[in-house]
Amino acid sequence: MPEAVIVAHARTPIGRAMKGSLKDVRAEDLAAQAVESVLSAVPDLEREEIGDLILGCGLPGGEQGWNMGRRVAVQLGMDNVPGATITRYCSSSLQTTRMAFHAIKAGEGTAYISAGVESVSSFVRGSSDHFPGTEHPLFDDARQRSSSRKVSNDAWSDPREDGLVPDVYVDMGETAENVASLTGISRERQDEWAVRSQHRAEAATKRGHFESEITPVTLPDGTVVSADDCPRFGTTYEAVAGLKPVFRESGTVTAGNSCPLNDGAAALVIMSDVRARELGLTPLARILATGVTGLSPEIMGLGPIEATKQALAHARMSLGDIDLAEINEAFAVQVLGSADALKLDEDKLNVNGGAIALGHPFGMTGARITGTLINNLQAHDKTIGLETMCVGGGQGMAMLIERLA
Repeated sequence: MPEAVIVAHARTPIGRAMKGSLKDVRAEDLAAQAVESVLSAVPDLEREEIGDLILGCGLPGGEQGWNMGRRVAVQLGMDNVPGATITRYCSSSLQTTRMAFHAIKAGEGTAYISAGVESVSSFVRGSSDHFPGTEHPLFDDARQRSSSRKVSNDAWSDPREDGLVPDVYVDMGETAENVASLTGISRERQDEWAVRSQHRAEAATKRGHFESEITPVTLPDGTVVSADDCPRFGTTYEAVAGLKPVFRESGTVTAGNSCPLNDGAAALVIMSDVRARELGLTPLARILATGVTGLSPEIMGLGPIEATKQALAHARMSLGDIDLAEINEAFAVQVLGSADALKLDEDKLNVNGGAIALGHPFGMTGARITGTLINNLQAHDKTIGLETMCVGGGQGMAMLIERLA
């Protein structure tokens, strides 16, 4: 059975939505520049050999509609390459990697592009979490129940116990507050993690750690952007601790211990190990296993727990085999809650900061973290890496990779 290997990765800088460096770039143009970059890293791969261009996008509507995956393929002159746009919210481009992984293992193809993009700047206004007015009334009762918590700190309780269907449309910040209530993780600990993320991202940026990941983006006016917008150099605990809660009057989740809204794209070239050898390529990493699980939408932040366990079981590995891990930092509390439950060594976790500092363009994040994890494994001379994240709607996803170069 062929193995699936990653032979190239690239990401754009991450822009701050609505006011950052990439706000005027269309999503498919961001994706096209990321895809072109990874293809240039494997010049001997004939584009006709690419079995599919699978593009993840968290909210594919408006400018991000109309099957961007296919549009990007055509835009890059690959009329013969099919394209699909996939959404699994925050793990959309981890899902596209999983699909390429499965296709290669099944022997259906030898080369795939897994990519992801999100331009929050181009969202239909008012649709940062969902499109208003599109909610199914089935979830109304639970939605009203969860909204009533905004002025209280009541402990989270499973809505199923009250005969309600959990609110699948619940605001992501509300889910973070629910996780804080359920786990008892303090505001102080969340803020400490947020400051850690900022400090580590600042140090990594200053030493040029992210330069090998980033492909510069050319703006419509010809300006070139090559650095992330979001890391806040010089962040102090006092500054973060002084911010007011956003989602509940007496809550713990703030703008400082949450990820910002962002624009960006990332891409990977995934091949069979046999084809990579034939082309004389040295693979960067081998995909070992993936996992995807579900849980109550109202505590979606704890999704990485079971997803990680599932991926480890598929790979016949244990947490002790993990050298470095990346849990996407949608919110500090969900990273800490998941890490605590897994008993994951924090010294191995998000070693160069995470989305609180770097940003979280939803559809981009899965592919971005894969590249970051490979980069981190190389920099620390480690072998086995875990990527995992929570997913809006109550899911978790994980992937294990083995560094090869």
